[in-house]
Amino acid sequence: MTVPTPVRFCADPSGTRTMPPIEAELPETELPDGQSRLIAAAVREALARRRMSRQALADAARISISTLEKALSGRRPFTLATTLRLEEALSLPLRVQATAPPAALAEKARHAPEEFGSYTREAVAFLEGRYLTLRPSFGQAGAIFAYRTEIAWDADSARLVFREAERLDAPFAQSGTVSVPNQSGQIYLVTNFLGQYRLAVLGRPTIQGEMFGILTTLFSGRGTQLTPAATPLALVPERGALAEGAQYGRIAAGMACEPTYRRILDRVREDVFAVFPGCGEGTA
Repeated sequence: MTVPTPVRFCADPSGTRTMPPIEAELPETELPDGQSRLIAAAVREALARRRMSRQALADAARISISTLEKALSGRRPFTLATTLRLEEALSLPLRVQATAPPAALAEKARHAPEEFGSYTREAVAFLEGRYLTLRPSFGQAGAIFAYRTEIAWDADSARLVFREAERLDAPFAQSGTVSVPNQSGQIYLVTNFLGQYRLAVLGRPTIQGEMFGILTTLFSGRGTQLTPAATPLALVPERGALAEGAQYGRIAAGMACEPTYRRILDRVREDVFAVFPGCGEGTA
């Protein structure tokens, strides 16, 4: 017969006894990576369906928000203790879902979570690929900043994801999730890093596969100062001549590709893929 470990009480300045953090009461056995990913997906879906915040769930489950955020982002696996508390808070058997039959998991893996549009892989396959990405340069007036955006299906998280490459400022390259809701007809490239968001809103692809829209981000100014910024954005499929001849970096006047890149980027305003009210365009 196993003898339970005595519960130790901690003294506080008032002289009363307090219980230790609840995380210490249950075994901290880490679950396998595959099971952790499935549990994370189930928790995200439950939060979306209930319109519940992560902080509210952490409070209800009596775990720290840091523990929940790290587990949901995949930076650390779920533990048995954390999973048990989440099951109690959500009244949902998470481990049963994580050990569902392979056929059921395969079907679930073809549908994105509700918070990203509930799309199927087949419905968004046309978005997958590499895109020459253009926006005005923040560092040189009149220049164009060019880099690559890659969009692909991530089977583990069952959604489209994107990542940036070929950037001059490589440490600032972004990655995140592609949201494709039916209601707005727009496509969203969403980066969420520790609560800091960066968002691109793009119209549906043209017949040539191009996407035009707006980027909202933070501009790195002097020192550590960050300033909110919004700018036109264009994504052009890298195929044909662009598949081998795309030029990246800061594109200035006089460079061979500048007129073509300028013509593409100007379409955001000229064809009204995005408007900038208060800046001499749009209507009230």
